Amino acid sequence: MTLLEEIREKASKKGKTIVLPEGMEERTLQAIKEIVKQKIANPILLGNESDIKGLASKIGADISGAQIIDPVSSALYDDFVQAFYEMRKSKGIDLDKAKATMLDPLYFASMMVKMGKADGEVAGAENTTGNVLRPALQIIKTAPGMSAVSGAFIMIVPNSEFGDKGIFVFADCAVTPVPTAEQMAEFAMASAETAVALCGIEDPKVGMLSFSTKGSAAHETVEKVVAATKIAQERFPNLKVDGEFQADAAIVPSVGKSKAPGSPVAGSCNVLVFPDLQAGNISYKLVQRLAKAEAIGPILQGMAKPVNDLSRGCNVEDIVNVVAMTAVKA
Repeated sequence: MTLLEEIREKASKKGKTIVLPEGMEERTLQAIKEIVKQKIANPILLGNESDIKGLASKIGADISGAQIIDPVSSALYDDFVQAFYEMRKSKGIDLDKAKATMLDPLYFASMMVKMGKADGEVAGAENTTGNVLRPALQIIKTAPGMSAVSGAFIMIVPNSEFGDKGIFVFADCAVTPVPTAEQMAEFAMASAETAVALCGIEDPKVGMLSFSTKGSAAHETVEKVVAATKIAQERFPNLKVDGEFQADAAIVPSVGKSKAPGSPVAGSCNVLVFPDLQAGNISYKLVQRLAKAEAIGPILQGMAKPVNDLSRGCNVEDIVNVVAMTAVKA
């Protein structure tokens, strides 16, 4: 059984409800049949019911297993408007603005998750990451102890002796351009949790990456990674984390032993935290292309409740998989 098959199986045992606000997006509608057939989640589509059913009929998509909610006529609308107004009035939002905002499916979906009407949200097939994250951050907010959101990728490297049988979690590869040391420490903990929840990695070992290993180079960017490592070790004492490491010192046993003797994780890391978004994004794409690795994600980490952002270039299978991951993390 592949990792994705395992994730789908885990999701099928949870019975979670996932809201998909892009109810008029064709790939999303086509994904519903498989989501329902495999019992991955109970899907909710947002939008005008006749329009959604008309489009589904036109493209031959079976959406019979999905609930459809139209924010305009929903019994939830008034409560959501009031809740959003109370939440954002200190930011200058009045009732009229709250009423208009709650007609936006992305905001309505985030409020559904916030108010417990759905367990998670998946969007992004036709919206940018910024559009998906903005309402989620305003309404659902980050998890306690988390100051920023990160985007992790599960990397499955074929025929690799490194990581956890070739499986790694890379972060942040999608969201925060220049994280602080404190945020990097948070990403380390969140990524280890992703490794356990989604990858089945029983013993996550986190490497905080740099172009330096244990003081081999001096630079302010290295100092940030050193500080991040110390913060992670102090804030999360049960987390196996160390650094600063060059990439080979993090994952290659012989190099780790040579460059970082005595480290509890050097040479055996399966979770890699990058010093900034440029490094993370470049690295996952290079590994994906050059090593022919499977890259699953991005998986948004650090939210109080699960919200996941699809690529606008996603296919139907991607949507099914992201819904499954969201259900598992819920």
